[in-house]
Amino acid sequence: MERKRALFVAGGWDQHEPEKTAARFAALLEGDGYAVEVTDTLDAYLDPERLARCDLIVPIWTMGTITPEQERGLTAAVRAGTGLAGWHGGMADAFRASPTYQFMVGGQWVAHPGDVIDYVVDLVPGDHPITRGLSSFPMRSEQYYLHVDPGNAVLATTTFDGTRGDVPWIAGCVMPVAWTRAWGRGRVAYCSLGHKDADFDVPEARELVHRGLRWATR
Repeated sequence: MERKRALFVAGGWDQHEPEKTAARFAALLEGDGYAVEVTDTLDAYLDPERLARCDLIVPIWTMGTITPEQERGLTAAVRAGTGLAGWHGGMADAFRASPTYQFMVGGQWVAHPGDVIDYVVDLVPGDHPITRGLSSFPMRSEQYYLHVDPGNAVLATTTFDGTRGDVPWIAGCVMPVAWTRAWGRGRVAYCSLGHKDADFDVPEARELVHRGLRWATR
């Protein structure tokens, strides 16, 4: 049986530790039998034949700028059936001036009130393969407030208490943490956890992302 192929595109703002997180999840996928390539250039998105051979693309590029040609290459590959999956700002705080990219992802970071804080991640009831058997769990990290697409299939949420960051009006706001969606024939999976690589020492956080990568794979 031919091995699944995953392409990690890791770079951008280094405070999100793109190289370390890429190495962590590349190793997990290699353990699942995937052939994994890690690159540090957005020009990977300019090669349509290369992207078509991939079953999964993992973007890890906080902020930065993507050219129209790079964006077209990436979005076209996913639309044609290549999976897209990732985490935190590496996927949902990338290319702030590129709304088509954000449309594909299904959300965009706007704030993390209080910065690194203690909070709870709640799993949405159901039997989705990404969340099956998992329970709500505590995190100490950035609690992401995002603008999200109402068409997302939400798998996990967190509730803001309004006591952090001088934004009391968000008290009680239930915010998606993990979701799936479609982009053409491609599957998209996202999880907002993972400000630092050590966040994935939390088993549930690591499992949400690992399962999301496998679920999104063509």
